[in-house]
Amino acid sequence: MTPDNPVGTPADPPVLTDFTDGVAQLTLNNPRRKNAISLEMAALINEFCDRVDADDTLGAVVVRAAGSYFCSGADTRDLANSSSDPASPEAVSRTSAVYGAFVRVGTLPVPTIARVAGGAVGAGLNLALAADLMVVTPDAVLDSGFLGRSIHPGGGHLALLGRAIGWSGTIALAACGQSLTGTEAVARGLAYTAVPESELDSVISGLTTPAAADPELTRRIMRSARLELGPPAVSWSSALEIERGVQMWSMARKGQSAWSSRGPGR
Repeated sequence: MTPDNPVGTPADPPVLTDFTDGVAQLTLNNPRRKNAISLEMAALINEFCDRVDADDTLGAVVVRAAGSYFCSGADTRDLANSSSDPASPEAVSRTSAVYGAFVRVGTLPVPTIARVAGGAVGAGLNLALAADLMVVTPDAVLDSGFLGRSIHPGGGHLALLGRAIGWSGTIALAACGQSLTGTEAVARGLAYTAVPESELDSVISGLTTPAAADPELTRRIMRSARLELGPPAVSWSSALEIERGVQMWSMARKGQSAWSSRGPGR
């Protein structure tokens, strides 16, 4: 899949997008700063999410980055400006814009997959955790990063870590300054799988192709998953009722004649 805009020219926007075969791809394109997220990039991410929300032919999203590093966090120039008066309306607006873009990614109506090579730190880890699945290289470094910069985590960082690796893992990363390799992240449940960088795109294609083949069904599955699993999660009995009507819709759509006694799912 090739972004709409080719990489490498000075006129390149800092976020590239592509919409092909039911898969939407967002590429962070700020490699000189390890793809640190600027306010301009946050606005472009929101525009991308607007299109995904509105286009029912899209069944999956991939978030990736140009260069060898996924994302080093929020742009330090914006953080420096905000630090002069963190409670000012301007500072609150800056941080809210960046974190709000991540919330948009994390609540899209289709499965989102973060392609993480090199590393993800601070707000960059937030972006990777906002995705539904993280596919990483074994040597990628996943680092909370906030403690190392002597600031408190932001953007729901603790909640994002907690839903993936629980209390002790969250405290180890956020309060004790530990980090995880891609391989360790998979073992702890933070990432879905770790493969060499040369295999990342193939693995991701294997995930997005089935999701994009039936966007309507995929979107309904994701709606139910977000209702049931949260955060916050619901009880099993509530999950049964959430799924009941949508499963009935899918069965009616399939029709009696489409079922076969031969083979699973037929």
